[in-house]
Amino acid sequence: MIRILLADDHKIVRDGLKRILAGASDLQVAGEAANGDEALALVKKDDFDVAMIDMSMPGLAGMDLIKRLKIEKPKLPILVLSMHGEHQYAARALKAGASGYLNKDSAAEALLGAIRKVAAGGVHISEAAAASLLHAGDKAPHEALSDREFEVLRLLVEGLGPTEIGDKLHLSVKTVSTHKARILEKLNLGSTAELVRYALDNKLL
Repeated sequence: MIRILLADDHKIVRDGLKRILAGASDLQVAGEAANGDEALALVKKDDFDVAMIDMSMPGLAGMDLIKRLKIEKPKLPILVLSMHGEHQYAARALKAGASGYLNKDSAAEALLGAIRKVAAGGVHISEAAAASLLHAGDKAPHEALSDREFEVLRLLVEGLGPTEIGDKLHLSVKTVSTHKARILEKLNLGSTAELVRYALDNKLL
């Protein structure tokens, strides 16, 4: 039996995933978390065969959550479920320690296959994402951003202000503003509007 920790801040999503997993006799949801801090607390307290986490949750999330989970349980396979484009985020997630990355638009069969694959010690990303990783010779400017800068960029283009981003990432407004300035500088952009256009052009939204 593969014991799964399910972490997503939307109950309706968790309920939908549980219904899919209930149809598989070898899979069991052994823990549920509505945010990254709850997920980390459960991993500290219990043993799971796979942690299935949403990329964007309140509090501890994204690459930070992956890294913290791997520090706590280095051998725990992590499968990231996300609404974000796989070709832009999969590489960062795997580099942070995830074993797989799956878009939430994927079919139920793909989800079950990905869980079994990472539980068995494999790595799961789509063929398209694997191809883009293999041919990543010419790096896009945003690939030079740190994980933290990339998280701030994502929240900026989603329309959040510095205070909201600070609350979400547990950073001061000053630190968020510093990250924003560095992002604009690295991407050679002059404003948030230009940043949104860049994100659209590079399919980061």
